[in-house]
Amino acid sequence: MELFENPHRILIFFPAFAVAIAIEALVYRRFKGHGYPWKDSGVSLLIAIGHSFTGFVNKAVIFAIFALFVWEYRIATIPMDNPWSIAALILLEEFAYYWYHRSAHRVRLLWGTHCVHHSPEELTLSAAYRLGWTPILSGSYLFFLPLVWIGFPPAWVFGLLGISLLYQFWLHTTLIPRLGPLEWVLNTPSAHRVHHASNEQYLDCNYGGIVIIFDRLFGTYTAEDDRIAIRYGLVHPIASLNPFVIVYSEFWHMLKDAWAARSWGDRWRVFMKPPGWSAAAAAATAVQPASG
Repeated sequence: MELFENPHRILIFFPAFAVAIAIEALVYRRFKGHGYPWKDSGVSLLIAIGHSFTGFVNKAVIFAIFALFVWEYRIATIPMDNPWSIAALILLEEFAYYWYHRSAHRVRLLWGTHCVHHSPEELTLSAAYRLGWTPILSGSYLFFLPLVWIGFPPAWVFGLLGISLLYQFWLHTTLIPRLGPLEWVLNTPSAHRVHHASNEQYLDCNYGGIVIIFDRLFGTYTAEDDRIAIRYGLVHPIASLNPFVIVYSEFWHMLKDAWAARSWGDRWRVFMKPPGWSAAAAAATAVQPASG
């Protein structure tokens, strides 16, 4: 399949994205009762442009790791000219994406990149391309290295990941309702709204890419509840529309927390523990007496 062998061809879909956003903007006031968040969408576009520029270097380095090192030491070569190989790669890629995405929410160093995507306080299609500028620090590629090592060609691994991200574009909207039985298998706008919510009862769930089956399997699926008004954005919002502040603020806070830590062990934990972890809070929890 040519798209997988030439993953840059996904760029042809960008005009379709622009049309979809224009349609969303036209009907937004009718369904939401207020105008489209053009200022926030403009910030997302600026961040997307920055992501594109930084992505050239990052993708070159990451592809070199895939193609020049891991691929050279693969344990097999899996032919991609039959449906079974393609089906196996799709399933394994979704499995890898699930664990990457879950880790990006539970390891603060990875969250430093991923939190940029969660910073919009109103969920629209433009939020889909608000992506961080530090993908090397995101660690995402580490979760896909085993697929190359066992013998799937790097171009297919990269290409299928691109397809997954393309699929997720339409999930970033509040205008599409729940989709009935499809909610059991696919990642849908309803499931992804929950994922982007900062309500306490909705935190850390629905990590799937194209499918939602691994969330159901590993107990991280949460259905949208009409009784809960979803609050989007970060738990601690970034009070700025400056793209550089949005992109780098979490790394700045991490460095400050690491500097203030009292031991090298705690400094390491600042980066490796979930967002919000602190040595003081962990110590307080540890000395609490058992209930009952």
